Amino acid sequence: MEKHITVPADKEVLSSLRSGDYVYITGTIYTARDAAHKRMDEAIRKEGKLPVDLRGQVIYYMGPSPARPGRPIGSAGPTTAGRMDKYTPRLLDLGMGAMIGKGKRSSEVIEAVVRNRAVYFAVVGGAGALLSKCIISSEVVAYDDLGTEAIRRLTVEKFPAIVVIDSLGNNLYETAVREYAVKENGNAEEKIS
Repeated sequence: MEKHITVPADKEVLSSLRSGDYVYITGTIYTARDAAHKRMDEAIRKEGKLPVDLRGQVIYYMGPSPARPGRPIGSAGPTTAGRMDKYTPRLLDLGMGAMIGKGKRSSEVIEAVVRNRAVYFAVVGGAGALLSKCIISSEVVAYDDLGTEAIRRLTVEKFPAIVVIDSLGNNLYETAVREYAVKENGNAEEKIS
């Protein structure tokens, strides 16, 4: 099913999304990768707070390439989400609403997604140039010294994503494989008969 949401979004909106939904995201999202996650974790431990209020916010696991003249950002493809798994449950427990990346998530992240009625979106790796066309503005808001891994606030319009893990714990990476296996087994049986 195709849906359009505005972010930041409340729990009701996020928990209404289902694994497999195609979603067009408009509004404000933040970027953060490995180094920023590590630094955020240290800030929580030392100071008890983050440089950005993540309640209801979406983090996109992405580090952009340099912007071409006249563009707010360069290629903006996703980073493998699993690299942030050790930090993600804590951020979800602090109110983060959703994440965008690529690849599978750990069982601890999935449990935290369910516990917090959050969502994990995926976008197509290798489509960074196309995805950047949905980014209207980009501003570094924390950890400027990290370069491409700094935290950025992006304004996006109709940013395409697919719900992989929904607030009920349904996981498209698992259900799609099962559906494919059933179809393949069905086809194999048809060929034998």
